[in-house]
Amino acid sequence: MAADEAAVEAAPGSPGRVTITDIARRAGVSVPTVSRVVNGRSDVSPGTRARVEELLRRHGYRKRAAARGRRAALIDLVFNDLDSPWAVEIIRGVEEVAHAAGVGTVVSAIHGRSGDAREWMRNLRARACDGVVLVTSALEPVLHEELRILGVPLVVVDPAGSPALDAPTVGAANWSGGMAATEHLLSLGHRRIGLIAGPPRLLCSRARLDGYRAALEGAGVPVDESLIVPGDFHPESGFAGCDTLLDLPEPPTAVFAASDQMALGAIEALRRRGLRVPQDMSVVGFDDLPEVRWSAPPLTTVRQPLADMGRLAARTVLRLTGDPRPDSPRVELGTELVLRASTAPAAVAIRTRP
Repeated sequence: MAADEAAVEAAPGSPGRVTITDIARRAGVSVPTVSRVVNGRSDVSPGTRARVEELLRRHGYRKRAAARGRRAALIDLVFNDLDSPWAVEIIRGVEEVAHAAGVGTVVSAIHGRSGDAREWMRNLRARACDGVVLVTSALEPVLHEELRILGVPLVVVDPAGSPALDAPTVGAANWSGGMAATEHLLSLGHRRIGLIAGPPRLLCSRARLDGYRAALEGAGVPVDESLIVPGDFHPESGFAGCDTLLDLPEPPTAVFAASDQMALGAIEALRRRGLRVPQDMSVVGFDDLPEVRWSAPPLTTVRQPLADMGRLAARTVLRLTGDPRPDSPRVELGTELVLRASTAPAAVAIRTRP
């Protein structure tokens, strides 16, 4: 029983030092049952688990890691999904910093589902993770509060919406990137410029859209709402969005896709219609994923420093384990327009049918 009592510790700021035996007594269960809940085991009934977890939350308990001093022993890196090369670049940056610091990394996907997020939180409590990097995802307020009670530092990369007020964020200069992509196409003589936008729930998507609008307005080009089509950052939506633009009575001569994956989908839609990039239509992406330099043609895009964003987020989490005050609540890393072969001066006319 003594070993069980040593299995958890109260987080800083929790309401009192209560032992695991006290938790068991208040929940009306045995000490081994509480230990099974703490360690994430499945052989506990749902009702008992919920009762014990509520008491653990109330008292800010988390599993005690082996002697580790002030530095985090494990970083939890949490995505909404992992089906994009974009995520790989973030992981690469976080893992590089974590490895150099002798810290492990756990990668999870919660798929925007409440049940998955709660399961992740249960697993986090069991493994006593000391830092969380949350990427383009949103947690329910109750889970944010749970992290606060546990004393687990949180850094948000590309926040999905308004981030928790006490969580530092790391992002890229999405507005200026969207503006630079659109200004580049304007400089080539394009005036009908389509936009395949990202998910509107994401701040980065809205910023890229606002940058596109600002560039057009700055050049005295009216914003044509029919040229703005929705996407979800995946290739299929880029393909569908480009098809929609090509079916307009007057199609655009250039397309700015708010992600490289959507840009590649747009290029495939053009190819299937017998149209050439950039001779018939120019295409610009956003991200500068490694593979786009090998696309046909190589993609002009806006580089956002994804790996650097991961590195900075990991460094911030490691620093917050010793000092809970971030240097800055919001950090934006610069973006850069990378010119390749997918853009050219505007054609006189565009052929929309094979």
